Amino acid sequence: MYIVSVAIHVTVDSVAAFIAASRINSENTRREPGNLRFDIAQAVDDPQHFLFYEVYLSQEEFAKHQQTPHYHAWRAAVAPMMAVPRAGLRFTSVYPEHQITAWASAT
Repeated sequence: MYIVSVAIHVTVDSVAAFIAASRINSENTRREPGNLRFDIAQAVDDPQHFLFYEVYLSQEEFAKHQQTPHYHAWRAAVAPMMAVPRAGLRFTSVYPEHQITAWASAT
């Protein structure tokens, strides 16, 4: 599995629009065959701070996601909403990779 975590801080007047645009992106991403999860979280103590948690079958599937029209639309829509540049971290699964891989190949 390939995991992407993105910290995003938006301007105070952009919170609602950011959530709306991000929800559309997440809903479409969840329909991609290589995506296993796409969560959007909002900080309890700072409603302008968001965290995306995305899980893909592989790094290649994430690369495919970055070429989709809904991802490009999301990037264009939210770019002016950013208070600071977004920060992403990328991971590979240590555990339970075998369980997810077995599940994914069975579907």
